[in-house]
Amino acid sequence: MALIRLGFGRQHFCLLKRRSSLLLKLTAVVFAVLLFCEFLIYYLVIFRCDWPEVKTPAHDSGQKTLKAMFLADTHLLGEVRGHWLDKLRREWQMERAFQTALWLLQPEVVFILGDIFDEGKWSSSQAWADDVERFQKIFRHPRHVQLKVVAGNHDIGFHYQMSTYKIKRFEKVFNPERLFSWKGMNFVLVNSVALEGDGCHICSEAEAELIEISHKLNCSREVGEHLKAQKRGPGRCRGAPLLPASAPVLLQHFPLFRRSDANCSGEDAAPLEERAIPFKERYDVLSREASQQLLWWLRPRLILSGHTHSACEVLHGAGVPEISVPSFSWRNRNNPSFIMVI
Repeated sequence: MALIRLGFGRQHFCLLKRRSSLLLKLTAVVFAVLLFCEFLIYYLVIFRCDWPEVKTPAHDSGQKTLKAMFLADTHLLGEVRGHWLDKLRREWQMERAFQTALWLLQPEVVFILGDIFDEGKWSSSQAWADDVERFQKIFRHPRHVQLKVVAGNHDIGFHYQMSTYKIKRFEKVFNPERLFSWKGMNFVLVNSVALEGDGCHICSEAEAELIEISHKLNCSREVGEHLKAQKRGPGRCRGAPLLPASAPVLLQHFPLFRRSDANCSGEDAAPLEERAIPFKERYDVLSREASQQLLWWLRPRLILSGHTHSACEVLHGAGVPEISVPSFSWRNRNNPSFIMVI
């Protein structure tokens, strides 16, 4: 009887040992899967990205390059439409993707093309403060990396929703700088929500700012041309601060006018069944008039925009290219997409 009890005790001990070993292995597997899927996968994917090579002419070997990263429509959820678990999941993915890209690619400047928040158009002061705090945690960056932001309709509301209070609230957090120059390149940050063209005081102020920027850019071009020809600069430009004599890059939330995404292609383009849907002026894209004004006033060499949540490349008058930056997809809940240029 004693032998039977002893045998049973050893058998029970071995069973417990096997179960403990199995539980330990299962825990290790789960931990490894979580580590890979929630941390390492971002390094493996983004490691395959690299900056494009810039071919400089032999006579211009000293040309400077700028490593800039663009993203759009992050739509950080607010207290009304955002469930805490949904926010936790999305924001963890955005944070890991952004921080990994910063570490691996080392950009010098990051631009966000509007709709940073999802509920800025109606959020209370406390909800706004909470959203800003989460944004600053997700998109934290070293001091040597600059972060520039333009307003979107979800940040300050569409034209019929925006107010001076919402714009000032946004600009208090994000520098209201409209013209940014670095390494010989000019960037114009446009409040495209205010380009309604109906003469409202916010729209009039936005247009006046753009006309002033146009004057500065034109003076820099003209003075540069006169210096090359060893002539005296035009009188109307004397005393004006000189900018790099280069055509600017326009950064805005709304794209310039185009009929639809019918001519867009690529894996980040809109689904085939949606590409032929006509865009509505002043809602999906800027109006024809506002688009022509921007092209005429600023004579850009490139335009980058967001809002449509899908990628597209189009050519406007005089061959000016526009790239719509793809964004967070509401259909498959992927991470926000990044586009990098030099």
